[in-house]
Amino acid sequence: MSTPQHPAAAPTPGHSLKHLAVHLITPLLMCLGMALAYQGAFHQPEPHHLEVAVVGTGAQAHGLAETLQAKAGSALDVRSVPDRATAEQQLRDRDLVGAFVPDARNPELIVAKGNSDTSVVAATAVFTTVTDRQGVPLHVTDLTTPAAGDPTGQGLFFLLVALSIGSYASVAAIGAAGAGFSLRIRALVGVAVSLVVSVIGIATAGPLFHVVDHDHAAIWALGWLYSAGIVLIGIGLHSFLKKWTTLALMVLFVMLNFTSSGGIYRPELQNGFFGALHGFWNGAGYLEGARSILYFDGGAGLGGHVLTLALWLLLGGAALAAAALYEGRGRRRAAASAAAPVGASAEAEEEMEEAVAV
Repeated sequence: MSTPQHPAAAPTPGHSLKHLAVHLITPLLMCLGMALAYQGAFHQPEPHHLEVAVVGTGAQAHGLAETLQAKAGSALDVRSVPDRATAEQQLRDRDLVGAFVPDARNPELIVAKGNSDTSVVAATAVFTTVTDRQGVPLHVTDLTTPAAGDPTGQGLFFLLVALSIGSYASVAAIGAAGAGFSLRIRALVGVAVSLVVSVIGIATAGPLFHVVDHDHAAIWALGWLYSAGIVLIGIGLHSFLKKWTTLALMVLFVMLNFTSSGGIYRPELQNGFFGALHGFWNGAGYLEGARSILYFDGGAGLGGHVLTLALWLLLGGAALAAAALYEGRGRRRAAASAAAPVGASAEAEEEMEEAVAV
């Protein structure tokens, strides 16, 4: 006679609520992190050492520069440049946001909107106050030509968003569906996925929406380098963080990344924390590198931005190396536990479970 089967006891309401609360930790932390990051970075854009110049060698030009600096304090860094050619070169080198050419009837502000449209707006506001006192309009000349599909120059930021989400979301899929594969296979899949992500990015930004209207190959290569760095870092971190990997990647490549990239506001309009991140974070490396290619003929610090992305890719390689050591140690511990006698301690059993989980 078979033994009757008793249905499993239903979980108690307290246990169910505890289970639900644990699962709510991640989305609530994401909410808190996004609120702190985005509002902290964008809530009060004010100039901080905004680089502008007054063109001219006479007493009027020098006097205006000194007056502006005295009134603005740390909000502006005002210099004098001897002539228009020097001003234009410094704008193309991205050393200036705006250069003001004084004139009693037709004052002019020379800018490069490809550097940052919002920074140009801030510089224009500064010199509009000067020309308003003269009672004459300010003429603004842009040295850069925006892409047909990106008149504000911010389309590149949304390309950065697409590349980032495609990259870190792929890490979650590789970690979940590819757990049975070796780390080497997962890394190779990650490189291939980053290639696909970069192709999707340039295909939509280029022929489809015309955010990128030339140098498609260079922008694509920059995107692949950027995406591969994120994916490899994510695959390496997954060996250690498991279910917390997505949250960690969101902190690294969304909360701290989008806010410091310069896509909405460059460092001269942000607080010191996000402005400092801009100097070495990978999103800023990609975005500023793309701007240098599209609007400044591959100059204006492009080499430094490529180096930034290469260093993040190397960081991904280091994360993979650390993960390989960690997983190898887990396999050895699992093998040792399997060979232990039946009376092995509970601690050994817990170690075996940890190794199997790895």
